Amino acid sequence: MSLEKLVLQIDGSIATIKINRPEVLNAVDVDTILELETTMHSLNDDKKVKVIIITGEGKSFVAGSDISKLAKMDSIQAREYSQIGQRVLNYIENIEKPVIAAINGYALGSGCEIAMACDIRIASEKAKLGQPESKLGLIPGHGGTQRLARIVGIAKAKELIFTSEIIDAQEALKIGLVNKVVPAEELVTEVQKIAQTISQMGPLAIKLGKTVINRGIDSNFTTGTAYESEAFSVCFSTTESKEGINAFLEKRKPDWEAK
Repeated sequence: MSLEKLVLQIDGSIATIKINRPEVLNAVDVDTILELETTMHSLNDDKKVKVIIITGEGKSFVAGSDISKLAKMDSIQAREYSQIGQRVLNYIENIEKPVIAAINGYALGSGCEIAMACDIRIASEKAKLGQPESKLGLIPGHGGTQRLARIVGIAKAKELIFTSEIIDAQEALKIGLVNKVVPAEELVTEVQKIAQTISQMGPLAIKLGKTVINRGIDSNFTTGTAYESEAFSVCFSTTESKEGINAFLEKRKPDWEAK
């Protein structure tokens, strides 16, 4: 697969996608988002890959959308750009494999939206996050109005979007926008550690757990727990749960490839 705006590295069961437009602080445009979509689909089809990491080249995660490209859009083009971004980020959010955002620097606008579509967000202490679109007379267009409210609450989301405030990593941690903050030099190591831990879990259990959480969060509690019961029972229809339980009882590591 030929990539122009991304760098893809696969190490065993862990794939790392690096957004590679450092000359514009990794600001994204339609082509970058479409390349991200193609890459995510490819990794979903790769059975060897169990965890996906998304990060940015240099001192930025993604500094937002490329404003020079936004300046040339009319309303029809803007609607299409919004819909493309939403489609790709929805795919990232709902892909069965866990996705970790390694937020190495600026995660603003579309960058914050990409991070929020990931399952886990680990931030460098140098990271800056926000949805500052209102400074441009815009609102978030790639799902930010919806995901931010679901992650940090409606009131805080309104405050951040209305004021265009850019917050540091510690504030992001405080409001629940990121899972953990680590020193910049430890970011890669920490994210790899988490990815390795996840990759050792039961693959089907991870897939089902992610699916049930995502479906349940947009449902009422009764519906969500019904999804959970069905998925829980599915676990028992496979050899994976038998291997996991036997490995525990036998005090050994499970072999998830065992049949």
